[in-house]
Amino acid sequence: MPAFTHHLFVCCNQRTPSHPRGCCDPEGSEALRNAFKAEVKTRGLGPLVRANTSGCLDQCEHGPCVAIYPQGIFYGHVKIEDVPRIVEETVLCNRVLDDLLISPECLNNPTYPHR
Repeated sequence: MPAFTHHLFVCCNQRTPSHPRGCCDPEGSEALRNAFKAEVKTRGLGPLVRANTSGCLDQCEHGPCVAIYPQGIFYGHVKIEDVPRIVEETVLCNRVLDDLLISPECLNNPTYPHR
């Protein structure tokens, strides 16, 4: 089997509503992951594109978050309405969506002001 061209990791981590860092899947429904899986299937992109549930991606303040590998793209504040556009623009056309991109300066940076 060939390697994935895109592997989408959709954070489905849950925390209490009062947690200061927020939560990517407060209802625990995995609705965002399910939307990605359905879009990948509808477009016939399997088995080269895969969408999986992920545990915490440690970008909680930007949740819901999606990491796309091997490209190393991190998107934040992703909504179900964004799913078709992410698949079309990023997966199929290799374009990064600046409005969803978590800046590299912010990734894994505990001194960044939002933390």
